[in-house]
Amino acid sequence: MDTGDTAWVLASAALVLLMTPGLALFYGGMVRAKSVLNMMMMSFGALAVVSVLWVLYGYSMAFGNDVGGGLLGSPTEFFGLKGLMSDKALVFTIPSMAFVGFQAVFAIITVALISGAIADRARFGPWLVFATLWATIVYFPVAHWVFSFDGGTAPNGGWIANDLKAIDFAGGTAVHINAGAAGLILAIVLGKRFGWRKDPMRPHNLPLVMLGAGLLWFGWFGFNAGSALGANTLASVVWVNTLAATAAAALGWLLVEKLRDGHATSLGAASGVVAGLVAITPACSAVSPVGALIVGVLAGVLCALAVGLKYRFGVDDSLDVVGVHLVGGLWGTLAIGFFATANAPAGVDGVFYGGGVDQLWRQAVGAGAVLLYSLVLTTVIGLAVAKTIGFRIEEEDEVEGIDFTEHSETGYDFVSRAGGASVLTEGTPSASTQADAEARGVSA
Repeated sequence: MDTGDTAWVLASAALVLLMTPGLALFYGGMVRAKSVLNMMMMSFGALAVVSVLWVLYGYSMAFGNDVGGGLLGSPTEFFGLKGLMSDKALVFTIPSMAFVGFQAVFAIITVALISGAIADRARFGPWLVFATLWATIVYFPVAHWVFSFDGGTAPNGGWIANDLKAIDFAGGTAVHINAGAAGLILAIVLGKRFGWRKDPMRPHNLPLVMLGAGLLWFGWFGFNAGSALGANTLASVVWVNTLAATAAAALGWLLVEKLRDGHATSLGAASGVVAGLVAITPACSAVSPVGALIVGVLAGVLCALAVGLKYRFGVDDSLDVVGVHLVGGLWGTLAIGFFATANAPAGVDGVFYGGGVDQLWRQAVGAGAVLLYSLVLTTVIGLAVAKTIGFRIEEEDEVEGIDFTEHSETGYDFVSRAGGASVLTEGTPSASTQADAEARGVSA
């Protein structure tokens, strides 16, 4: 065991855990004021549910010894994390439990990412049921495919990592393509928000969005550089590439906005940051810093253009999960096939460095397999939840505001409440509020 590596991985795990509250702020600021608590609760709910599943059987399904064809780890091998608390239980140079914690926060944020596609209209209880089923049936197996290397946590791992040998350093496929595809399907299953494309649905708190984006950027250094599983040269290269690509993507997105709309917006800057983080995630060990700049700026441009496609296709992807995470994840995964250089730690050359298409086809197959698997299985799970317990809130509840109808709370106490009833008109107190105020000798 190397104590420096262990300290870095534990610190990185904490950074990645911070990303889920950061995502809650990012998403929460992007919705209308009457939906902010529900939006944030979906992230916190994912954190709670997936953490429990990970301890019970999720880690074992993802990193237990393969039970056939590189598709799934043994669900019982590490059930309840048995056998992993010993000093002799190591993953490379770190304790197994440090690796357990680090990979747990990846699972958590992957599920939380999906929620942005169905903002304003998903019931909280069914969301938790969906999160349970999706993590179990979709994420845990895909994490085994991508992250479980032979001889790491078990003798035999997943097929993408070991047989296909596609490069996905920190989760372009398992996290972003996976979550983006799921978000697309759920947006279709739940349908459009009432008033979509007719009523204004602008972000209610842009400073909250910027704060969330900043926390995501901060935590993402743990997400990417922590995946080196050591305090070493690999982590250092990945750290710098993550910084470079993200900065370039923000500029690329802002340039598109300025040329297309005449204004560079704060929402565009925050979205560009996330797009760059998504795209560099799979590629950060395979490209040079200049390559990272290219991957990043193109991610900003592509994702800025992609988010508008939902209007053309009539899919209400509320917070652009598809345009940022699916498109950004696909681009970052495929970009390895073009911009990878053998001088980088991954040690492979892409098309533009004389490597031909060998790595490109591997990247395409890996991305396509995860995309198809997520699309099909999310359709089954989403429809099952919708048809059995009901996934979407009623129209009148959506109009009133999902925060109050689902959680009996509001994010901002701008209206008076008396006897559990809401006074909907500011400046005009209800009769009960007026009577109570007069009884206390004050003006309502």
